[in-house]
Amino acid sequence: MPKMKSNSGAKKRFKVKKNGQIKRGSAFRSHILTKKDQKRKVSLRGPQTVDSSDSKRVKRMLNLA
Repeated sequence: MPKMKSNSGAKKRFKVKKNGQIKRGSAFRSHILTKKDQKRKVSLRGPQTVDSSDSKRVKRMLNLA
């Protein structure tokens, strides 16, 4: 049987933490930053985790589940 292929886009966007949660980057942080206030940009800065309702789907893309 051939190897399972993981989703190339998902490999670049997600990392799995040691506790099993999936780390992701924040959206809305790449351009048109002048109209966004500082408080909003600061909160978008750090890494986020994928919601539990989506984590099963992301794990399937990464061939973890």
